[in-house]
Amino acid sequence: MLTDIEIAQQTEMLKITEIAKNLGISEEDLEPYGHYKAKLSEGLFKKLENKEDGKLVLVTAINPTPAGEGKTTISVGLAESMAKIGKNAVLALREPSLGPVFGIKGGAAGGGYAQVIPMEDINLHFTGDMHAITAANNLLCAILDNHMQQGNDLNIDQRTVMFKRCLDMNDRVLRDIIVGLGSKFNGIPREDSFQITVASEVMAILCLASDLDDLKARLERILVAYTYDGKPVFAKDLGCCGAMTALLKDAMKPNLVQTLENTPAIMHGGPFANIAHGCNSVRATRLALKLGDYCITEAGFGSDLGAEKFFDIKCRFAGLKPNCVVLVATIRALKYNGGVPRDQLTNENIEALKKGTVNLKTHVENMQKFGVPVVVAINRFYTDTEAEIAVIRETCEEIGVQVSLAEIFAKGGEGGRDLAQKVCDVISNNESQFKPIYDENLSIKEKLLMIAKEIYRADGVAFTAQAEKSIKQINDLGYGNIPICVAKTQYSLSDDPSKLGKPENFEITVRDVKLSAGAGFVVAYTGDIMTMPGLPKVPAANKIDCDNVGNISGLF
Repeated sequence: MLTDIEIAQQTEMLKITEIAKNLGISEEDLEPYGHYKAKLSEGLFKKLENKEDGKLVLVTAINPTPAGEGKTTISVGLAESMAKIGKNAVLALREPSLGPVFGIKGGAAGGGYAQVIPMEDINLHFTGDMHAITAANNLLCAILDNHMQQGNDLNIDQRTVMFKRCLDMNDRVLRDIIVGLGSKFNGIPREDSFQITVASEVMAILCLASDLDDLKARLERILVAYTYDGKPVFAKDLGCCGAMTALLKDAMKPNLVQTLENTPAIMHGGPFANIAHGCNSVRATRLALKLGDYCITEAGFGSDLGAEKFFDIKCRFAGLKPNCVVLVATIRALKYNGGVPRDQLTNENIEALKKGTVNLKTHVENMQKFGVPVVVAINRFYTDTEAEIAVIRETCEEIGVQVSLAEIFAKGGEGGRDLAQKVCDVISNNESQFKPIYDENLSIKEKLLMIAKEIYRADGVAFTAQAEKSIKQINDLGYGNIPICVAKTQYSLSDDPSKLGKPENFEITVRDVKLSAGAGFVVAYTGDIMTMPGLPKVPAANKIDCDNVGNISGLF
């Protein structure tokens, strides 16, 4: 059996100029990075601005489990399957982060015969967007520390610095550090910390900005610290946002690549959904909507995180109206939610499967609350039995949604024909009544309570003293009426990763709240979630290698 990277390496790719030509993109609007990837020019947006948008399909999932769900694989395969039934679809995905690539996943460009290529480039440095975001973020940090060292004209209290350095790598030892040690020429000693690049506000800003002017304006609004007399200090006060914009000007341009079946894919931005807003860039999605009759996009982790933020943050800001939600699940993952140990998931277990379908039902109900029709996609494994498949069909019939068994991993686009047709039929026969789940003008606490009750199914929300203090500060600054981005474990609807299925009789605990004024939302930190992940005992990096001529192996 071939590995993902072996499948990818054996595929004959089209030159990126051909992929662009098939989309009607001229060479003057293409900025190639080698033969098989390119950035799309600023001029392309202007040329397409009067073109009618296609239909928007969001791919999301149940809560992730060690058994795997294959959300990106289904996203890629669905775009390929659309072509199989004669539809013009463009894929819009996030860029992978090096953290998971070298940590647990070992790659994040789909799998089997539904991958985005060149997968080695995409999973590693790609076109340099992640590095540009990291550099812009850390430039602001360096300017801030230098300002305090060189006289501190703004009277910044170093104990209140809120903006953190970042690194696109899982490195737990950087979670809490001391900087400025040594002689007085090394800066002012203070406590500091790193977060992973995909959790940074600069990443969120790039993904939500409409153009370079909007990008710069958002960067200027970043709250970096407070003065000794309690006044806020923003990035604009430090005078470096022009330089940050210069570092990000090329990173703002979406990247064009292709799938194994030469379906066009636009990959841009990469915020995590458990600690950030979990969606690819607004610019990439808008381009895909203009270039295709269908835009297939995804949001990270389960629908309680990625999809909720896609609807309540990205769609709200960008004026997007989704036409359909594809909710991905596997029979193995549902059995895991029903209490089956990981090493027994290949065994038929009807009782556990029925118990685990409560997670699927809850996610379907949650998506329907946004007024968008839902299709369930079961990512089929060879160990799935006919009796187990019958349970899923009965469950979906019971809750009134279409279901499709997708064999995309093994068969590529051919294995998703039924899914593609059902998505098209649902869009044709159901008018989307999309609306966000809450009014952004509600208070921070009211919005959090609504998300907790409507999406997580919690009884309420508990706020620590630190969270109460932070909420007051945000309200005093006049930012209480912006959307909420909840940082929460992806493994459970609750903030406790051990509570599977549909937890009951619990509260969500908000331990702190942070203003991301540039991004335009408030981040609420729940449970034990951290913005700098760590590596597992045996990282995926241990299996990755490169030979003398540059061929990479072990990348998933």
